Amino acid sequence: MIDYNYTAKNPKTGANIKSRVQAENERDAYKAIKNLGLIPIDIKAGNTGILAMFSAYTHRVTTKDKVLFSRQLSTLIDAGLPIIQSLSSVATQTKNKELKLIISQIVTDVEGGSSFSKSLANYPKVFSPIYINLVAAGETSGTIDKALERLANQQEKDAEIISKVRGALIYPAIVMLVMVAVVAFMLIEVLPQVQILYNGLPGASLPLVTRILLWVSAKTIKYWWIVLAFIAGIIFGLNRLSKTVKGKRFVDGLKMSFPLFKGLMMKLYMARFSRMSSTLVASGVPLIQVLEITAKSVNNVLIEESINKAITKVKGGKALSQSLKGDPNFLDLVPNMLSIGEESGTIEQMMGKTADYFEKEVDTEIKNVSTIIEPIMMVILGGVALVIVAAILLPIYSLAGTSSLSGGH
Repeated sequence: MIDYNYTAKNPKTGANIKSRVQAENERDAYKAIKNLGLIPIDIKAGNTGILAMFSAYTHRVTTKDKVLFSRQLSTLIDAGLPIIQSLSSVATQTKNKELKLIISQIVTDVEGGSSFSKSLANYPKVFSPIYINLVAAGETSGTIDKALERLANQQEKDAEIISKVRGALIYPAIVMLVMVAVVAFMLIEVLPQVQILYNGLPGASLPLVTRILLWVSAKTIKYWWIVLAFIAGIIFGLNRLSKTVKGKRFVDGLKMSFPLFKGLMMKLYMARFSRMSSTLVASGVPLIQVLEITAKSVNNVLIEESINKAITKVKGGKALSQSLKGDPNFLDLVPNMLSIGEESGTIEQMMGKTADYFEKEVDTEIKNVSTIIEPIMMVILGGVALVIVAAILLPIYSLAGTSSLSGGH
């Protein structure tokens, strides 16, 4: 997606409007502006390439910002304020400059005759499909304040789970980073000193492990730029690969099959699917649309495929619980709870309870993973330390032995 700054004319008021829209290309940007009921006058692309990447990082709208936006807007609308006045009031209270700009542009769009949900759709990088559809459902039913409150709750739950998962991975990441730094220091600074010491002794021979590490050290010092370029190339290549269909499929499959993280990731996806489904159903979104939105929002290609298969079966008249039953990408509890909800007419409540259960299970899995990772990291650290210490101490012991033999003669 590219940001396009545009100037357009409102045919109803005759006023010129300056705003911004996100689109794949200029033609799509033109269509998006026309869909707002405006007449495009000038369209210019914003930052692209590295500048766009830097801009996206520095002008990021966080989940916390969106939760606060949703809650404040819900409160003001519930108090009886019109949508434009509510949005303008929230804009003045928003500290995030990017979100403040977006809200101001949404106000302009709504004043120009666009609906709130359509205005949100111009910013897909900030507002997800589930956000836009829930707002649209709220507009239709006249309960937009409740829809925004549900969105805030759903976003908080999702952010809390993701934060816990990331927190569990921070420890091993830091340990690995420190380990790499220590090994690099030993190879570049310490081991060459051992070689210098040995070079002054005729007939002295370094142990094999020391010679291997010295070779690595010499190559690293001489070709450091190649090493850095190689590491950067791997990171860049993996990043590009993960964005392709085959690459994403492989990564998503690995998340759900890797022994250490399999249980955690499966329960995380089940919690996300259940929470989103419960929120959408509670807002009055039709079941097929609920499934279409969750398929795109669950962020896993394999689960998305399973949901799309279920959509086909549901359209054919089959119950959702039966459509998901036996699917390897869904844990049995989900279709079982859905079945109870379908029979009692309480799908929303059953999916909410399912989400609560899996969110608690995610907490348990995170503790289990952390407990397993710690001894594994200790073993790896111990192995690396053993090799480094052996490479340094063995030559010293060898020198000491040589000195004692010489003293004896």
